[in-house]
Amino acid sequence: MPTESGDKQTIQTRSLIRLCDSWMEAVAQGLTCDRNEKRSRFIMLFLTALFLTLFIIPSPQFLSVHYREGDIATSDIRATQDYLIEDLLLTEKKRAEAEAAAPFVYTLAVNGNIELVRRFEDALDLMDDATLHGDARRRAAVGVLGVDISAQEFAALSRVRQQRFFLSDLARQLGPLYRQRVVADRGHFAADLRHGIVVVDEATRQDVAGGDYSASIDLPAARRIFSQATLTQGASPHDLEILKGVAVRMIAPNLSFDRNGTDQKKSEARAAVRPVLFKMKRGEMIVRVGERVTSEQAMKLEKIFKTRNSTPVLTGLGIFGLILVLCYAPYRFGRKNIRKFNPTNKDILLLSLLTVANFAVLKLVSAVSTALGGLFPSIDTASYFYLFPFAASAIIVRIILNSEVALVYCAITAPLTGIMLNNSLQVVVYALLGGIVGAHGVRQCKERGTIYSAGFKVSAVNMALAVCFHVYNDSPLSLQPLYCIIFAFLGGLINAVYVSGTIPLIEALFQYTTDVKLLELANLNSPLLRELMIRAPGTYHHSVLVGNMVEAGAEAINANPLLARVAAYYHDVGKLKKPQYFIENIRDGENRHDKLSPSMSALILISHMKDGVELAKEHRIGQPIIEIIRQSHGTSLINYFYLKAKGLETPGSPPVDERDFRYPGPKPQTREAGLVLLADCVEAASRTLTDPTPARIQGLVQKIINNIFIDGQLDECELTLKNLHEIAKSFNQILAGIYHQRIDYPEPAYKEKTIAKKPEDIDSEPPKADAGREDAAAKGGAEDLRRLGMS
Repeated sequence: MPTESGDKQTIQTRSLIRLCDSWMEAVAQGLTCDRNEKRSRFIMLFLTALFLTLFIIPSPQFLSVHYREGDIATSDIRATQDYLIEDLLLTEKKRAEAEAAAPFVYTLAVNGNIELVRRFEDALDLMDDATLHGDARRRAAVGVLGVDISAQEFAALSRVRQQRFFLSDLARQLGPLYRQRVVADRGHFAADLRHGIVVVDEATRQDVAGGDYSASIDLPAARRIFSQATLTQGASPHDLEILKGVAVRMIAPNLSFDRNGTDQKKSEARAAVRPVLFKMKRGEMIVRVGERVTSEQAMKLEKIFKTRNSTPVLTGLGIFGLILVLCYAPYRFGRKNIRKFNPTNKDILLLSLLTVANFAVLKLVSAVSTALGGLFPSIDTASYFYLFPFAASAIIVRIILNSEVALVYCAITAPLTGIMLNNSLQVVVYALLGGIVGAHGVRQCKERGTIYSAGFKVSAVNMALAVCFHVYNDSPLSLQPLYCIIFAFLGGLINAVYVSGTIPLIEALFQYTTDVKLLELANLNSPLLRELMIRAPGTYHHSVLVGNMVEAGAEAINANPLLARVAAYYHDVGKLKKPQYFIENIRDGENRHDKLSPSMSALILISHMKDGVELAKEHRIGQPIIEIIRQSHGTSLINYFYLKAKGLETPGSPPVDERDFRYPGPKPQTREAGLVLLADCVEAASRTLTDPTPARIQGLVQKIINNIFIDGQLDECELTLKNLHEIAKSFNQILAGIYHQRIDYPEPAYKEKTIAKKPEDIDSEPPKADAGREDAAAKGGAEDLRRLGMS
């Protein structure tokens, strides 16, 4: 037969196997949940980045529409970055001036007279050419001389016998003439000389240094001077006179205007002029909707279009990638380094929708501000940015979630806001500081007025930034800084109005519980608490006392007193389903558990947790309170019925499983949940004290807290030993105030003697008119009144 120790070993082995199986199943479920959670968060990240890209990407007019002078602008266009733009008109003017100032180019034939003599020499050589006869020789001579000659002149040329002497005499007469520089028109040359000329050698194309060209003569004067000269050698005087006439016609300017050279000089002078540039600053309004585009505006727009060589797809991809990096990097930093930064999927969904909605609103108000710029041209469109609700979303995140998430949220959204609004660094600083100050202002938002107080704080910071921005930009004194300061003040109030209208909507849609919602739930006249007071008055009174205790404890350890108190009010609301099964609600002395088995009694007690969660969900109490209801008993043991079940064990029956008498949990996960568990146990145990002196209360509190700590119920919350010490002190103070010592009052000095009557005669018999009795009663009543205030 199996021994008793063997049975115990088998039971322990089976328990260990079940524990391992449960642990492995929990691990598998956890891994599956982690994978699903990561997948969901990545999907939300990509969708959020996609929608934000659509809002942030530059408007289509920057990428496709080309405006020309005279066109009507269909939208407001601003410079998205700093541009250096060439002033075409001024540049063209300066180039025209440089071109007009360029010197004229003249070519100088240094050996012009020699060239004329050489052509005569070539013509004379033709006269001796035996292969040419008659008209052929004459045509050849004309081609060489370059002028038409008559038959008489041809005959005179053929009769020259002493060519060397003739050519020498001709060169002697032409030399002085050509050294004076022969020009085609003396008047034009004088004008060009005053403007400035450059003389280049006709053969080498090199500049001719020096020279006085003011004594130049024009072609008619040169021919007239040469016609007065006398040739004396090489032929008869008559033939020489005829040949002189040919030479007169052959005289040509040796200082000639060079059209090509002059054009080249002008081109060089034009090219040497650098473009005249002016700076167009980022955010500068180029053209407003409905305006007719001027030539200057068309030039600016053309510059923007030419510099934008990227396509919308590439621009969108760049912005999409930037959003992913800006969202993911701060999120990972928060998860790894910030203890309270642990948003759930529901929180991530809220942040995504809130961000997309906020950017949609900013895009809308940006379009409205550009329209207002057309209606009020005296106000710079950039001044309207101070009205934008940049801080609203951060304030909402702080109210709904916590300050750590709000800080990371500001770090993500502020740069994206600046990118959307013309890549403005000032917008980044303005949005970041406004969001941080606004989130700080609602750190204890227990009433709607706190939101407006935070709005005024944002207004103060906004005005300070507006002044700093104008001083930093060295803006001139004008009305614009005044407009910006006024708009900055109004911007904080707009944030407060925005948040006040949005918070109730978020609470209704996402079932979040804010401090304002908690104040509404803390009203003891709420439907659920009134029902608890009527149907389970003992539980109601117990819950109110626990609420007072946890509020004091939360204030002592810097937890959330409001959340702890409201959660304490509702932590036992599940007892409404079976109020008579709980000792504090039993009035007639009949204990219904006497007729039930211990396991059934334990099930009834445990079921009030599930019933409480269902009632809380039905009345939309809020997720934080629902979680505290689940955790308010942790996995503690129902010790009374467990020991009762152990006492009813019979030999051979299955052993009592302790797990059947423990609450399902989970254990408290937050400080507020731990406070509710401690206060619940301490308050219930304090009712068993027969003589609740401060010393006994202190010992009871210490004992209960130690037992809970040893049982491991506080292992998963953030309560430290120092916190437990402060909680115990606060519990002692509250319980000492509840169970304070009372004085036994002395017997009354006067007791009215009455005649015993039947109950039915008391109301029917009229009073007797007895003066003595009335005087005595009056005397005794006065003495009783004097004793009411005695202690």
